[in-house]
Amino acid sequence: MLNKVKQFIAEKHLLKADGLYLVALSGGADSVALLLVLKELGYSIEAVHCNFHLRGEESLRDEQYCKELCERENIPLHIAHFDTKEYADLHKVSIEMAARDLRYKYFFQLKDDLQAAAICVGHHKEDSVETILINLLRGTGLSGMMGISPDANSIIRPLLSVSRQEIEQYLEERKVNYVTDSTNMIDDVVRNKIRLNIIPLLQEINPSVNDAILTTAQHLTDANIILQDSLEKTVKKGVLQSGESIKIDLSVVKSFPVPTYFLFHVLKPMGFTTAQIEEIGRHTDGQTGQIWTSTTHELTHDRGFIYVHQRQTEGRSKLVLPEKGRYVFDDKYSLRLSETAIRGEEGTVFSRNPLVADLDASLVRFPLTLRRTQEGDRFVPLGMQGSQLVSNFLTNLKRNRFEKRDQMVLVNAADEIVWVVGLRINDRFKITPKTTDRLRIELLQSASSL
Repeated sequence: MLNKVKQFIAEKHLLKADGLYLVALSGGADSVALLLVLKELGYSIEAVHCNFHLRGEESLRDEQYCKELCERENIPLHIAHFDTKEYADLHKVSIEMAARDLRYKYFFQLKDDLQAAAICVGHHKEDSVETILINLLRGTGLSGMMGISPDANSIIRPLLSVSRQEIEQYLEERKVNYVTDSTNMIDDVVRNKIRLNIIPLLQEINPSVNDAILTTAQHLTDANIILQDSLEKTVKKGVLQSGESIKIDLSVVKSFPVPTYFLFHVLKPMGFTTAQIEEIGRHTDGQTGQIWTSTTHELTHDRGFIYVHQRQTEGRSKLVLPEKGRYVFDDKYSLRLSETAIRGEEGTVFSRNPLVADLDASLVRFPLTLRRTQEGDRFVPLGMQGSQLVSNFLTNLKRNRFEKRDQMVLVNAADEIVWVVGLRINDRFKITPKTTDRLRIELLQSASSL
């Protein structure tokens, strides 16, 4: 077994010779074998034991065993005690989930404190098989059928290449005892039912069922590598990220062999549910403007694209500008207002920069107000004679629903729009040969909002 684990560590690049590794030590056969194997292979290790106080005398027995084992093997041991039942009641989670949360929070905190490279746990072949069957029963995608990863999020599993039988044989050869958790022998939870009832039944049909399942899992892992490569290439081709916004080209989505799977790959990390993603996929050819929301993002589609924005926290709804000066609305919008006298030919000169609005100061009535556009807002775009709804103006510029909703306008004391910020001034307030004073309004911070 020792050589098999050594080879597995090398093939998967799991451990480094100069790293410090924490070993989760329960006292059971798996964790004890892991501790001794890593020591025998020459790695720098320290053990970590968690006492959840769930099994009375057994919990105390396990802790004492770990102390004696580590003292005998000259391995540093860290012990943590938890009131698991109280934690479960407080956080409204199961005892199993409470123990998991407490264990890994402690592991990662200790890892940071000791500057350890990673945490090693004793999962073996059968654990991976059980996980696959659990996921299959619950309903899962490709990732759930690939078994337990040997290296994920600083959790390393060096024993995944060996069976429980090999582990027990290793300990027997070295005359090392271990403790047994009596709760593992009661089929009261899903994993125990699978271990104690389902797998033995499957082994009656195929004695090599564990290896057969793990071989299939490896095939799926290989297939997933190909799939992920295809997904990432398609992401580069069809997904454009700009600041907090994402733009997805629907023509690229539809060219993917399974468009909904591609959307799942892109949108699931942003909190959209499977049901939402399936609905989004069905509606991409339908009426535009519908909005889907997750806890962190919102999504719509328009003119062949899907647009995803981070949900905005509620902030101020408007900013009043009583006089000239500099004003800050939020981290995106900062305005500077200044007035200068102009003469002669200067009266017809104005900035062509869309982030600058040059207005006839005599026509602008303070206070001004910066706010988001509202339904029914109208203005006369520069160069035109008749008024136009701001919403229609933005539609002509091919702005999507989010951009329309978030568009800022600057209105005067009579609530007349003087500037659709960053886009166009109102023709009624433009500079003319009769202008004697120019009011210049500059948008100082707007790159992420336009």
